[in-house]
Amino acid sequence: MSLRLRLALVAAAAVAIAVIAAAAGMFFAVRAELLHQTDSALEQRASDVAKLGARFREGPIRPPPHGGADSAGFGPNVVVQLVDTQGQVVAFPDQAPALPVPVGAAAVAQGARGAFFDDVSTGDSHLRILVTPGGRGLALELARPLDDADDLLRRLGVVLGGVVLGGVLLAMALGLAVTRAALRPVHRLTSAVEEVARTGDLTRRVPSGGSDELARLGASFNTMLAALDASLRSQRQLVADASHELRTPLTSLRTNLELLARGQPEDPGERREMLNDIVGQLERLGRLVADLIDLARDERTPTAQVPVALDDVVQRAVGTMASYWPNVTFQVDSDPTIVLGDEGRLERAVMNLLENAAKWSPPGGTVDVSARGGEVVVRDHGLGVSAADAPFVFDRFWRAPAARSMPGSGLGLAIVRDVAESHGGSVTLDPPNGAGATFRLRLAPAPPPA
Repeated sequence: MSLRLRLALVAAAAVAIAVIAAAAGMFFAVRAELLHQTDSALEQRASDVAKLGARFREGPIRPPPHGGADSAGFGPNVVVQLVDTQGQVVAFPDQAPALPVPVGAAAVAQGARGAFFDDVSTGDSHLRILVTPGGRGLALELARPLDDADDLLRRLGVVLGGVVLGGVLLAMALGLAVTRAALRPVHRLTSAVEEVARTGDLTRRVPSGGSDELARLGASFNTMLAALDASLRSQRQLVADASHELRTPLTSLRTNLELLARGQPEDPGERREMLNDIVGQLERLGRLVADLIDLARDERTPTAQVPVALDDVVQRAVGTMASYWPNVTFQVDSDPTIVLGDEGRLERAVMNLLENAAKWSPPGGTVDVSARGGEVVVRDHGLGVSAADAPFVFDRFWRAPAARSMPGSGLGLAIVRDVAESHGGSVTLDPPNGAGATFRLRLAPAPPPA
């Protein structure tokens, strides 16, 4: 069943319930009003009979003919009979009992119960009966037929049934029309999704004007498409850059190995130099693969939210880098600072910043490192970063012209940026201020324990 038909059926069901409830309320209100009018008429007739008390003192009163009116003014369509304390009808020689005797009529004649109303059926007639005290050990029973009221209620039921049926059909038709108009944006969204799935074109957008739920759904879908498009472009760019970076050492390795396989070069010094180049290319290739794996892992692994002592992470990273770069001095100034995150990934980010600073520091140079307030600042005293190169330092595989002769894959600072963003922080390069470059890794300090 389509969504349009389901909505139309729900609308028709809601209207049907409302119309049926209204029709039922109207039917029972009319029925109650008719019974009230009949009861009022019977009570009025009982009041008229009560005025004939003098006759009761003289002897039993003779009821009027069925359906007629006597001189006492019982009124038309009212049947009257008397019931004694035994529940027997006070009969006359020329009149048979006309009405059934309700349960409780004898109690009324005995004075043990008050007046009450009752509905009875006799043959083809439906009667409304009032039993009221009649004096001298008698109960007065008055009845009025409800045939006219029943006939009116039957006609009213037919009319209301037609109204209910017509209302449901009309609601169904209007529901289909309304849902067709209301679901038109959904149809456009569905068509756009199917078109994207068929063509793979993530640049397609859905019209999302307005502020209702469907408009917000369209805007969210456009945002999702934009994110998917950016992710796909980034993935393609990463693959293209990685293939380019991998192709260079692989080509160099193949060339050198082919020369060695042909016995060239014959000079031992040249062969040793070629072997050293092969080892260097293998190290570059291994580092590049390791960086790619770490980058992919950082993108796909959710960040663990555990307290981490950032100052301890910096101290360990400095100890590791000091063994790799013995010609560089690392000066650390840190205060105890706690952040939430993954300790291993944060340490890798800090090590990348330290390695980048050490690589650009002159022999015997100094790298200043500070850690306080959830921020790690690393400054070297090398050549610095030019204003033209500054916007690209965190891009993947980007290397400044002066750095292309140095070891590295161009992924270190990109990994730092991804780690920072996955922890809800950021990494920035300060504007040039004298010699060297200053990088700031900002992380949100952990809230104090409760």
